Amino acid sequence: MDRRRFLRTAAVGGAGASALAAPALAQSQDRIQWRCTSSFPPALDTIFGGAQDVAKYVREATDGAFDIQVFAAGEIVPGLQAADAVQNGTVEMCHTAAYYYVGKSPTWALGAVIPYGLNNRGMNAWLYYGGGLDMLNEFYNAQGLQYLPAGNTGTQMGGWFRSEINSLQDMQGLQMRIAGLAGQIMEQIGVTPQQIAGGDIYPALERGTIDAAEWIGPYDDEKLGFYQVAPYYYYPGWWEGNLTLNCFINQSSWDGLSDTYKSLLATACRAANTEMMAEYDYKNPTALRSLVSNGAQLRAYPEDVLNATYDAALQLYSDISSSDSDWKPIYDSMMAFQAEHFLWQQVAETTFSNFMQNKQRAGELPAQQ
Repeated sequence: MDRRRFLRTAAVGGAGASALAAPALAQSQDRIQWRCTSSFPPALDTIFGGAQDVAKYVREATDGAFDIQVFAAGEIVPGLQAADAVQNGTVEMCHTAAYYYVGKSPTWALGAVIPYGLNNRGMNAWLYYGGGLDMLNEFYNAQGLQYLPAGNTGTQMGGWFRSEINSLQDMQGLQMRIAGLAGQIMEQIGVTPQQIAGGDIYPALERGTIDAAEWIGPYDDEKLGFYQVAPYYYYPGWWEGNLTLNCFINQSSWDGLSDTYKSLLATACRAANTEMMAEYDYKNPTALRSLVSNGAQLRAYPEDVLNATYDAALQLYSDISSSDSDWKPIYDSMMAFQAEHFLWQQVAETTFSNFMQNKQRAGELPAQQ
């Protein structure tokens, strides 16, 4: 089944009208034109493409009756003000990462990722089947927003460093471009977090204004050339075991949609959520090979760094839970599922992956022979 037919069928199937052709669907619904502001520039084509995918799927399934125009960061509002623009009605929707708004409340981060949280598969399972989507929307609805997951980067890399990190002691006094809850955790182990826009990271590293910076992963990082000024490339990005991108929709605009359009938009976001992860899984291996061939030096974070940041993260979450009634029930639900998810993962998934990765390291995969 092609994507267009799938989306059309999914959108109207609940109403018992899955046999409707697109023109009939378009004729039976209002013609709507929305604006969607992205938090990302077009140069980050995979993440920016998440919003474009949502708009494309909706437009195709309705033959243009429901038309969403996507605007890059800065075209309507700066990228980090996307959710504000939706809240105040400047635009009907945005495509963003909810953790950008932890200044409003740490609870916002739970719709994106928290350090040492769930991985991509765990996050999707919790959102769609573990009650996470409903709990988050109870919180976001109170902010005048409807929340729909619409993309994922998977586990990110752990940042670029000008000097090698061999122990926790080497982290002391570093100036690192990192923000949000991860920045607060880094601060607890002696790092000074800095908030710097993406376009300013390279010159800051080159001048030595900062010692390290985190971005996303190989495909996006390669474009920015960090390996030329900070060659040590660390993993894993423990602060982003996944990164769920999402659409925020103005609550009044959402409430004004027909049930058919609501279902269609939710289905389009769900498709974009799957598509982005698949695209990163395809592009990152090639980009990583290219980075290494150009001088990037892969390094794993030392165990004492991981343990110290893990302990600091749990202490931070305990502190937030004791003072923030919005955070606690959502966080508790997520962590309860995390324990179940990683229990299951290590039984079959991790065992299979470890075996196959050992074969890859030994040069025994079919493509290596």
